[in-house]
Amino acid sequence: MSLYSQAHICQCLTRLSTLRRNSTVTITGDRQLTGKQFVQNVLALANGLHKLGLRNGDIVAICSFNSDLYLEWLLAVAFIGGIAAPLNYRWSFEEAKSAMLSVQPMMLVTDESCDWWHSDLQNHALLPYLKWHVFLDSFETNVLTTDMIRTDGLRLLQLNYSWAPEGAVLICFTSGTTGRPKGVVISHSALIMQSLAKVAIVGYSEDDVYLHTAPLCHIGGLSSAMAMLMVGACHVLMPKFEASLALDAIEQHKVTSLITVPAMMGDLISLSRKKQTSEGRQTLKKILNGGGSLSVGLIKDASKCFPKAKLLSAYGMTESCSSLTFMTLYDPALQNLDQPSQEYDKLESNLLNQPQGVCVGKPAPHVELKISSEGSSNTGRILTRGPHVMLRYWNQNPSKASGSTDEVWLDTGDIGSIDDSGNLWLIGRTNNRIKSGGENVHPEEVEAILLQHPAIVAAIVLGVPDARMTEMVVACIRLKQGWQWRRDICEPLAETELLLCSEILQKYCREKNLSGFKIPKSFIIWKKPFPLTTTGKIRRDQIRKEVRSHLQLLPSSL
Repeated sequence: MSLYSQAHICQCLTRLSTLRRNSTVTITGDRQLTGKQFVQNVLALANGLHKLGLRNGDIVAICSFNSDLYLEWLLAVAFIGGIAAPLNYRWSFEEAKSAMLSVQPMMLVTDESCDWWHSDLQNHALLPYLKWHVFLDSFETNVLTTDMIRTDGLRLLQLNYSWAPEGAVLICFTSGTTGRPKGVVISHSALIMQSLAKVAIVGYSEDDVYLHTAPLCHIGGLSSAMAMLMVGACHVLMPKFEASLALDAIEQHKVTSLITVPAMMGDLISLSRKKQTSEGRQTLKKILNGGGSLSVGLIKDASKCFPKAKLLSAYGMTESCSSLTFMTLYDPALQNLDQPSQEYDKLESNLLNQPQGVCVGKPAPHVELKISSEGSSNTGRILTRGPHVMLRYWNQNPSKASGSTDEVWLDTGDIGSIDDSGNLWLIGRTNNRIKSGGENVHPEEVEAILLQHPAIVAAIVLGVPDARMTEMVVACIRLKQGWQWRRDICEPLAETELLLCSEILQKYCREKNLSGFKIPKSFIIWKKPFPLTTTGKIRRDQIRKEVRSHLQLLPSSL
């Protein structure tokens, strides 16, 4: 079989340079590029990277806000057979360093999102394998920039693209069992397959104007961006999500599609209600929600704010290159406008809140799912297989890439069941992972930080359902004898005064380089022993139940 019969994400460049040759395909601030200009930029950058010395299989770490340049870098690195490793700009430097120590990139590309890393990066002993540090878009002198790397006079599609070993194209980071970044190796074929699934199910087309609300360091943002590149849609890129900027962009550019997590949706709805104009609400036709289920209340509010938008939800994970299942939550083409409440009541009773868990819809056409259960139960671990599954975790032997007892299937780490109609129902997580605002939080990592504080003898961190964030990070803590807890801001009158409050603990977590989205939003003083199983393990389920029952009534003492 010819090598060029294999999937490659740069196969989208031909469509962009022909069908969209003179049409705008990227909008970043005041900068707009046609398909021809965008492709020329990608090829010029790819050629420049090759001349600089980057080769097949080399890794390029990218930490940046969203922009057209970010898209160009992803494609250019892939074009020369490199592997892009997007880093989360919300990480602390210690987390970013941990990720880079793992994958050992030859090049690091950054922008103003992580300017504060600069002094740490000057110590080359930290990352001895790093040959180049490039600024994405800088007007400073004596620094390597994108424009300096690009070559001039390159003819359109003059170069042939190549592949990294195993057909790898991305290393996307997800938290491992310790909460530290863990590299997931994604192939060209997985990324294209998942993008085609979104095209088929959501209905993306070349007529779409897509607003990048999700960061391009997340697999959801990456796979949706790839889908839009494949169909030749127009990309509107803002640095990072802010509800006001997003609504302005929707109005200005007549955005037709975007993706959200529940926190984003809540912010968009809240701010949209305050705005006088509603023109942008009429152009939005497709909203795909991930990172947690939308409440029925949010679905109702979304349909009122964006009445012409089809609203879908997706369930997936980084290891499956984004979405495994999809479900339509609201379709204006199918609603009885005279009796909308009946449709929502039916949705609420039949789909979202059944005793068997939360319905997340049916798998995409290429996705296989099965439940691995013990005995006669139809509930168990959710497994998947197919071309969408990761190649392996980075630094893992390719022959041992599967973490499942059945090496053909990938264990998602979630518990659920599949009903007679093929719908997947989620019951819970096997690894206690918290999903807060679209980010994964591992309680063990946060607990380890809290236990370093001299006032705390025990800490249990868990997620409590939250309408905006999906789950809110809550810490239950037991204090050492002699320490006092204040519900308001506390300022000790003397150094010997042992006072503690939420603000002090949150500041302590920040000083310990814990990312903001991992820091508990609420602290509960636990005065009785934590419940244990017969083998001495913490009963997190019982603690969570008690917290949910008493959080409103007894917020400071359980």
